[in-house]
Amino acid sequence: MERRFARIIFFYITKETLFAYFVCFLFFFSIFFVNQILYLANDVLSLGVPLNEVALLLFFSFPAIVALASPFAFLTGTLMTTGRLGSDNEILVLSGTGFSYRSVFMPALFVGILVSLFSFIANDVLLPLGTVQFSRLYQRILYSNPALELEANSIKRFKDTLVVTGPVEDKAIKDILIMDRTADGERRLILANSASLRDTKDGNISIELADAFVHSGKENVREAYDYMSALSLQYIVPQNDIIQEYSIGPREMSSVDVKNEIRQKETVINNTLQIEKMRLVQSSLKLEAFLRAGGGGQDRSMLGAEQEGVSRAVHEIENDRGLSIYRLEYYKKFAIPFAALFFVLLSVSLGLLAKRSGQTIGFLFGMIIAALYWSALLIGQSFGTDQGFSPFWSMWFPNIAALAAGCIMAAKKLLA
Repeated sequence: MERRFARIIFFYITKETLFAYFVCFLFFFSIFFVNQILYLANDVLSLGVPLNEVALLLFFSFPAIVALASPFAFLTGTLMTTGRLGSDNEILVLSGTGFSYRSVFMPALFVGILVSLFSFIANDVLLPLGTVQFSRLYQRILYSNPALELEANSIKRFKDTLVVTGPVEDKAIKDILIMDRTADGERRLILANSASLRDTKDGNISIELADAFVHSGKENVREAYDYMSALSLQYIVPQNDIIQEYSIGPREMSSVDVKNEIRQKETVINNTLQIEKMRLVQSSLKLEAFLRAGGGGQDRSMLGAEQEGVSRAVHEIENDRGLSIYRLEYYKKFAIPFAALFFVLLSVSLGLLAKRSGQTIGFLFGMIIAALYWSALLIGQSFGTDQGFSPFWSMWFPNIAALAAGCIMAAKKLLA
């Protein structure tokens, strides 16, 4: 009979927690979803893109929103559930019938595991798939709506290319100016009366120019230049150059892909670092030999500057910012989805403190903790990227802090 009651209580609290989680999930999902709508509205809706394509773009954005909303929804939902049980004296009844506070913690832990797995799958599996589809659809929209990236009467830079456009009419750009630099170091100036975007079928973007004029010359030899004119000209721009905003980065990759990228980057950096360290040793030996020979003056200053430059290069390689970003994103892929597990003790313990209006207090506590957690995560990411802090601790510190606070608050409850 006792086991039967324990199962009934477990499923009852689990059902209440899942329901509160679902309600809170809709709340957080709506906030992030509205933000995504406003973001797309600025770039897409204002240019008359069909609503069905806009809806697909939003659909492909769902995994990122789900992965972010789930942990906060679990935190707030558990606080609301536990607060309601406390304010309705259901916790008091459980205690009076011989059940400990473990009967409340265990359902929350069970739901936390489910939410963490759900969030991790959304972040590690669905997010990369959604990003790929989002990028493809956005690229297809871009070909039929050049104003998405090449706005009317605007100036836009893509790496070594500067594009100045006139008005955009009937999917064509009027009066376009392109300034770029070739791989050989030549500077080019390209003028055309009109242009349109085309798909090259190989992942790049082709700007079809009509009535074009091209002037090219060496940067250091102004007297040497060439010019030409053409009725039509094809200008190829790599996809990653023009669609910079939606290119796939570590955030959109799976954890396995990010880990492989980290290993490749570490291999390249280690090889480069060995070369630079050898240069540093040679520079130091050269300077030492020069000083032992009694050298000085300008030659000594030059050798010192050379050694300092090599030493600075070694330091920059050891603290490569690109590698730090990948490491941060790798740990972030686990820290955020599994934050729900670290919120269990904290959310249940805080919820049990509510005596009146438990759901309202739980919701307010959830908002405050979510804001603090997100702020700590952003600060950690900033420190890990700019200050060289440990990527692991930068991403996992908010979780560990939540767990520590929860352990302190839960200790008395569990031992009661």
